[in-house]
Amino acid sequence: MKKILNIMRCWVLGVGCWMLASCTETVSDTKQEAQQPQIYPDYLGVTIPLNIAPLCFNMADETALCIDAVITDRHGNSLHSQGEESVDFDIDDWHALLAQNQGDSLSVTVSAKYDDGWHTYSPFSVYVSPDSIDYGLCYRLIAPGYEVWSKMGIYERDLSSFDERALIENTQFEGCVNCHSFNRGNPADMSLHIRGPHGATLLRHNDGPVAAYNTKTDQTLGFCVYPYWHPSGRYIAYSTNATSQLFHSADSNRIEVFDTASDLQVYDVEKNELLLSPLLKQDSIYETFPVFSADGRSLYFCAARALPEGSYQLDSIRYNLCRIDFDPASGQFGNRIDTIVDAQSQHKSVSFPRPSYDGHFLCYTLSDYGQFSIWHHEADLWLLDLSTGENRPMAGANSGDTESFHNWSANSRWLVLSSRRDDGLFTRPYFCHVDAKGNVTKAFMLPQRNPRRFYRDRFLSFNVPEFIICPTNFDGRKASRIINDPSRKDFGVRK
Repeated sequence: MKKILNIMRCWVLGVGCWMLASCTETVSDTKQEAQQPQIYPDYLGVTIPLNIAPLCFNMADETALCIDAVITDRHGNSLHSQGEESVDFDIDDWHALLAQNQGDSLSVTVSAKYDDGWHTYSPFSVYVSPDSIDYGLCYRLIAPGYEVWSKMGIYERDLSSFDERALIENTQFEGCVNCHSFNRGNPADMSLHIRGPHGATLLRHNDGPVAAYNTKTDQTLGFCVYPYWHPSGRYIAYSTNATSQLFHSADSNRIEVFDTASDLQVYDVEKNELLLSPLLKQDSIYETFPVFSADGRSLYFCAARALPEGSYQLDSIRYNLCRIDFDPASGQFGNRIDTIVDAQSQHKSVSFPRPSYDGHFLCYTLSDYGQFSIWHHEADLWLLDLSTGENRPMAGANSGDTESFHNWSANSRWLVLSSRRDDGLFTRPYFCHVDAKGNVTKAFMLPQRNPRRFYRDRFLSFNVPEFIICPTNFDGRKASRIINDPSRKDFGVRK
């Protein structure tokens, strides 16, 4: 009954769910295999939060006629599921089992039926961390293209279940939605950028009404993008970027997006003023991806030497990780810029710096050059220990393909990361645990019901996954009326 209710709930919400046929067979006369099963997604040996949705999976080998899984704990409790395509554990029983085993491991025994009968594989373990994960995830769903786009939207997903809902879709107006950001996952402070004929930045502060702003001023390069909230909620760091794109001659499917100019500024939400610094507006430097430190007294960002006018040697653009002081009381910047990670000297480039909210670490993407790392197959995640200065690759999180955008959970124990490891084309969200010493666990894919069919039928990439600590309560219909209304509030500039 609970499974039927869950399927009906998914249908009402418009979520991509399917009826999962059950084999209803007894696993008998089975051949014992010495190796562990090959399943999709790969959940073998992962560490999961105690409040995550069930880890449903398929056999990686698509010739299986039926799949059976039994999860057991050290106390004799068990959970069973069987299906023709995927196992689908009862969600209430799943959460009860995880709650009973936080800080301990579960054993998963998988059997699969083929033409020659049943095969039972060596069990694998899943560790249940006592560290919970945030309520949900917010992301943009978009086709993995580079020049054109059609339908897209911003969606939120409850991480403890499979429930997903649209915040806003571009069928409600003409244009594109991107650059969604929240204050440490709290949707009471929200920034959302709209591009196209109805361009605007939608802002919500302290759970107040949503307002549309024109963020371009006569003292800045263009519209404000790449937002990051100050922990106080009073400020938002933005960059302005003049951007171009080129195809690689050796790979027509790969696009390089690059800046021809970019600056940084901080917006004072209370005074409706942009705060500017000449150190962050240098013509000879590309500055981008600003983020505040955990204590709000520093601004981290990426900076590269600008190309000479007319030059297209894109593989020579390499960004370092830099920092400047920021005084939240006065809104004043420091008088010098420090280089924190000199990637240029290593012939590498930094993008997407993200400090953990507990102030211990900073995660960033490292690629060969540039800042559009989503099309760089060599891009990996690195972890900087802010107390010791130690830098190291996040081996548990990385793969043989692209790792790009990422962000921290509110408790700084979980990282969501964008990866193309699944098929090299579509970006999907993965999670890994980072403990207080910086130890990183194996990353696991966002759970879905019948994951193979879900991802095959949904030809969309998950773009800019951001944690949210509670439902956004964002009224998309009201927001679309605000977007379609031509009136905008203008950003001011501190004199």
